[in-house]
Amino acid sequence: MTAHNLQPEAPRKRLFISLMGLTCLLLVALIFLAWWVPNQGLANIHPDLPNIVGIAMAILSGLAILGTVLLVLTTAMNRDFFFTRLLRLVVIKFLLPMIELVGRLLGISKDSIRQSFIAMNNSLVISQCHSISPDRILVLLPHCIQLFDCAIKVTGDINKCVLCGRCDIKGLVDIGRRYGIDISVATGGTLARKVIVEKRPKLVLAVACERDLTSGIKDCYPLPVIGILNERPFGPCFNTRVDVEKIDEALSRILPRT
Repeated sequence: MTAHNLQPEAPRKRLFISLMGLTCLLLVALIFLAWWVPNQGLANIHPDLPNIVGIAMAILSGLAILGTVLLVLTTAMNRDFFFTRLLRLVVIKFLLPMIELVGRLLGISKDSIRQSFIAMNNSLVISQCHSISPDRILVLLPHCIQLFDCAIKVTGDINKCVLCGRCDIKGLVDIGRRYGIDISVATGGTLARKVIVEKRPKLVLAVACERDLTSGIKDCYPLPVIGILNERPFGPCFNTRVDVEKIDEALSRILPRT
């Protein structure tokens, strides 16, 4: 299967990169102001102190710019350059809240920013995680992916599915059996965390909405999580869908090549 299945995420990824660049510029401006405003007062304490503080601020600004460039290169080329795990930490714990604030000031919806963040996170994870054994990968699904009126509940054991094909569970069962990957269905965040603790995967591929994926990626760090957005033709948390080919494509990029 070719990589074109993941291309719809590209515009969202570019949005995050743009907001990240703007946030970086704002950070550099704030760092400069933090040096410039008290500059005269620092000189009164010691004549060399403004220069010392200025050098420290310049280093911080340089690190912010370097980090942004590395993130852009890693995302654009899907290669693990330097400090990818540290970059994921910076994006997840520090940049995302700031970018959400900048986006809100620009009138960009929170879901759009979250979609962009998920696409960026996926690029960082895929660039870092290669040739992971299938038995160390966990695919985590929301319970709403199954039809509401289905008499056979697959929560806890997806293999209970009778493969009628009315919902996307059939295609996911096929993927699990083809690759030998563990697939679990969780009814909420608490159960999802319990499943992860019990199974101790090396990588999680999660299907959910923007809010739940963003929250899950943040809560699971440093465990790498690839997020696949679900489709909600009937609204949230009811008979949702997922593009099974996107899951197949993501797995093909992190499983060992045969």
